[in-house]
Amino acid sequence: MTQKRTINELNFDFMRQRKTAAWLSGAALFVCLLWIVFRGFNFGLDFTGGTLIELSYAQPADLNEIRALLKEQGQTGATLQYFGSRTDILIRLAPQAEEDGAGAKLSDRVFAALSRAAEGQVEMRRVEFVGPQVGEELREQGGLAVLFSLIGILIYVALRFEWRFAVGAVVALIHDVLFTVGVFSLFQIPFDLTVLAAVLAVIGYSLNDTIVIFDRVRENFRRMRKGTVIGIINNSINETLSRTLVTSGTTLLVLVALYVLGGEAIDGFALALIIGILVGTYSSIYVATAIVVWLGLSRDDLLPVKKEGAELDPLP
Repeated sequence: MTQKRTINELNFDFMRQRKTAAWLSGAALFVCLLWIVFRGFNFGLDFTGGTLIELSYAQPADLNEIRALLKEQGQTGATLQYFGSRTDILIRLAPQAEEDGAGAKLSDRVFAALSRAAEGQVEMRRVEFVGPQVGEELREQGGLAVLFSLIGILIYVALRFEWRFAVGAVVALIHDVLFTVGVFSLFQIPFDLTVLAAVLAVIGYSLNDTIVIFDRVRENFRRMRKGTVIGIINNSINETLSRTLVTSGTTLLVLVALYVLGGEAIDGFALALIIGILVGTYSSIYVATAIVVWLGLSRDDLLPVKKEGAELDPLP
């Protein structure tokens, strides 16, 4: 009888499919870039500015009725969602003219109109106002945060491993970020600060997975003296495959639960992480390592340099 092999004993030829994976990744990123350039993002209140109002109703509220009432008040671009329960409503209103007290006056008018139309008592929990200028600054700072994180990772990996590994890791991270934000642009999913935080978390998660594979590649280059570059990389990916699948799988279970049960307030955050972890697991295997191969990694790049005279017999 033949024994079943465990996942650590599998020997998938991942690098054989690296050209196909490169074409698929290139096509996907091209589509994402087109949508980002020509359609842009559906920025949330954090980036566009506007007014946020949290209301608490005595009885379950109907969002359609509230939305129709807001349209009568001239707020056609309002976004409504339940916030924890069907009696707690979160309203996002489009930015108004930058005048002193514009946000406060608008929130008072909306609250008064909704209070008159409600059957029971309505309580205003909080009001937040973000000016358009502040929203623009947040967009710029968010973009700089992603850029600086990628530069820092490039320097760290270059010092920790080798410059080819650094380029491969950063290209994989750019791939993950563009694909994640591209999906949000493609489907016009609201993009706010929580989504940006998720994108930064995706960078850290994907880098961690890539570093684990790179560390095993370096170890195997020093241990497997007769293997080829492709063979050693394939072996390293297979050896870390169980760790990758278990870590990604358990994380995805939590994120799916958050997306389904967490409510609309964290939908974007959970969705960005789900997309990022899926594409990050893929890029750690097919993008980061493929870039390293294409840059011409050899055994001499990772083997320790012998000091001159190290092979001479020691003095008696």
